[in-house]
Formats: sequence, C-alpha cells, structure tokens
Amino acid sequence: MYLLFPGRHHVLTTYQADFLRSVAPDGTTVVWAVTSANHHTTKRNPIPFDRREAAIERFSVATGLRSLVVGVTDTPPTDDFAEVTVKAIEAGTDDAVRLSPENTVVACSTPEVAKLYERLGYQVIGVEPPDQARPWDVLLMIAAGNDEWRSLAHPATVDVFDRYRLDAQVRRCVNDPVVGDDGGLTTTRDYKTYADAFETAADRKWSQLKDFVRPGRILDIGCATGATLQLVDGDPRFHESDLIGVEVARHLYAECVHKKEQGFFHNPNVYFYQRNMLGAAVFPPRSIDTTLTLALTHEIWSYADGARAETVQRFVDGLFAHTAPGGVWINSDVCGPAEPDRPVVLALDDSDGVNGEPVELESLADPAAHVRALSTRARFFQFAQDFRRNARVPFSYTLQGDHPVLRLADAMDFLTRKDYFDNWLSETHEQFCGLSFADWTAVARSAGFTLDPSSKPWRNDWVIENRIAPVASLTTVDGEAVDWPDTHQLLIARRA
Repeated sequence: MYLLFPGRHHVLTTYQADFLRSVAPDGTTVVWAVTSANHHTTKRNPIPFDRREAAIERFSVATGLRSLVVGVTDTPPTDDFAEVTVKAIEAGTDDAVRLSPENTVVACSTPEVAKLYERLGYQVIGVEPPDQARPWDVLLMIAAGNDEWRSLAHPATVDVFDRYRLDAQVRRCVNDPVVGDDGGLTTTRDYKTYADAFETAADRKWSQLKDFVRPGRILDIGCATGATLQLVDGDPRFHESDLIGVEVARHLYAECVHKKEQGFFHNPNVYFYQRNMLGAAVFPPRSIDTTLTLALTHEIWSYADGARAETVQRFVDGLFAHTAPGGVWINSDVCGPAEPDRPVVLALDDSDGVNGEPVELESLADPAAHVRALSTRARFFQFAQDFRRNARVPFSYTLQGDHPVLRLADAMDFLTRKDYFDNWLSETHEQFCGLSFADWTAVARSAGFTLDPSSKPWRNDWVIENRIAPVASLTTVDGEAVDWPDTHQLLIARRA
C-alpha cells in the first residue's frame, strides 16, 4: 500500500511526523511527491529539491517510515495536476511504482488539490487541522526571523537548515523586494526573447570592453545566458581566471547552468549563482578583479525598492567593496541625455499604423500584436499610460498642436523603447533615462572609484537612423532642430 503525500515540502513539521505514523501502518510506503522540484531561490520555492529530499530522508529514518521521494517538475495551474503527479511518479521510478485508487490513499490539506485526486477516485485524508501551523506558515516564520519555527519544525528540517544555512536563504528569497514569486523581474517578461537578444549582442559588447578586463576573478552581474562569460572563456588571456556569473532571473540562470552542463565552457573554474546583488554582500571584500555589468544598471534603478538614487549608490558601494586593489568595474548600459530636463517638441508619424486611444493591454489576448499595429504617435500615448503605471514615473507632457511637449529624457525613454513589442508590458517597468552619464560618473566616484579616461557616453546611431529618425523628430518649442542625444554609456571605474 502507498500513502501519496504531494506538496512542496520546504519544511517538515513535528505534527506531520505524528500524523504520518498514525495513518501509515506497517508495510505502507509514503510517496513524497515534491512539487516544483525544478524551482529554487524564488519566493514560492526558496529551497532546492536536493535539500528538501535530504530532510525527507532524515525525517523518514527518525520516524521509522518507509519513504520514496520523487521530484515533480513545476507545471502551470491545471485541472490535470493530480494525473500529472501520478504520471511523474511512474516516470520517476521507471514504472516501478504505479499508483491507483486501489493501492493508494492521498494525504492532502489543500481542498482544491484534494478534489482533483477525488475526481480520479482516490480516497483523500486531511493532514493539518485549522488550528495547526502548516509548513508554509513555519516558512514565513523563518522569513520573518521568528525563532519559534524551530519548535514547530521537525528536527530533520532544523538540522538540514542549520547545516546549509537555509534560514538565511529563505529570508533572502521571500523578502526580496525585486524578484517575483517564480524568480523573474516581471510576470510579463518573455525570457526567450531576452535570451536571444543577449546572445546576439554579446560579441558587440565584448569587443567594446575586452581590453579593460583584468585577469583573476571575473564577475558578470546580470550575466543573462552566460554569453559574455563564454567569450571571456574563449580568450587565452583569461584561461587561468575564475569566471563567475550572477543572474537573478530563474529562467536565465537555468540556461547558464545548462550551458555549463553541456560543456560550453572549457575553463573548469566557472561558477553561477542565482542571487539579487541588492541584498547582502555576495563576495568577500577586495576579492574581485573585474566586475562586468552589461545592460544591468538601469534595471537596478528601475526596480529599486524605495529611493532609487540611494539604492543605486548602495549597489555601486557594494561593487567597490568587493573590488580588489587595482581592480575594475566595467559598466555598459543605456543612459539618459546630458540635458534630461530640456523641453522638446516630439513630432511623431501617425501614418505608419492604426490611430486610437490607449487600451488596457493586460485584458488583450495578444498585447504585442496590438502595440505593433499602432502608429508611432498612437504608440506614444499607449506608452505614456503604461510607463506611468508600471515604472511609477510622472511622464508629464502637454500638446503643442498635435505634438507632445516634454522633457528630453522622457522623449528618449519612449523613442528607445517604442519597438519593444514582444516585451512591452515588461519594458514599461524600466526607465532607461533615469540617470545621465554625468550622474553615473558621480555615483561611481562617490563609491570611491576613479574613472578611466576611456569612459564615455555614446549614441547608437544605427538605432537612430533605422528606428527613430524615420518616424520622429525633435525640436525646441521655438521650432529649432534638436540633435539626437547620447543613448548609451561605457563606464570604466578603477579601484586604486
């Protein structure tokens, strides 16, 4: 006979031990279906499967239960969840264990999930009564720093948590102000599009910065798919260096790990972390020779919790702290124009698509198709609505005839994002032009860095000539033409 016990099983409790002993007679095998087994370091699933499995095995020995642990890959919400779980157990045991209503009882306290098993004919028994703390309640105690969790958790969980310092990991993940429940920055981000873009841009960015990289411990923060570290790996100058990638988004981090497993890197000293660098220090003081931040710092600004300027300064202060003497921080990213508050008139093409009022994109089945069909002018008003709400910025403008009058920085925020159809809702969370190059320079110097003379703002003329100038123009309120401003920066900051 089997007792199927589905759940995420991040925390095991003493109540569960007493319960399972009471309902699993001799000869019964408890089948622990550990759901979301492929997720970790997220709000919803902070503990890796291998640590959960280790605690379950220790728990089983301590309680005298015969257990079988099977990881179940995370699936989107579905009415077939129960059937998917049963099939995953068959696959995970090479068909040695075939559960059925005739040989299995299900232990589950979530009514919605219990109904799915009952629909398949299984008998379901509840686990925790209403007056009993559930495992997730105990996990939230850990996240809150409440040591009462130790009296509720089973000693097997306490032991594994203490040995691997998982309480700190839970606090970091659950309390992270930036990362969502499933390890992404926004729920609307299409990570395949992002991954493809990072892969395509890696060669161009590497050619721009490779001469400034110092051998030793080379850290790429926001490493995306690890494409830049692959190029570092292929450069003989760095064959004895440690290559370290940090990526906060679970989807991109998984691609980095996959590449390493598939032999994409020749250097054996390649390491990846899924971590938000806005939290506690990840690396010891003065331990990193080169830090790369590529297309990252505008996200630090955009997703900051609270005061953005203070958050950015804290981030750069942390970079300086972990930079070794003689080390370098290389920042390649977008930036705002030198005169962000300059008022400009933005003339936009209204003949290149559909014209209409802004809509609530979240209500549409295909937001990308809707935005793609809009004229450049109509897209501006859609952007204004979405940008104000998602990026939490004023984005104010008036009209001079048919043309918006607004800050130069706000005009460039729209013009540099107007063609991001596939990730429109995600991209409107981000402010490209929040800080100018002079602002970023001041932040670096305030942290203690010295700026290399090669540091500079620059303009992406390809984007201007091919994407912006054909459908838009800038003038002063008096009608004089305004040159297109800088759009990007290369900042080389050294620690003396």
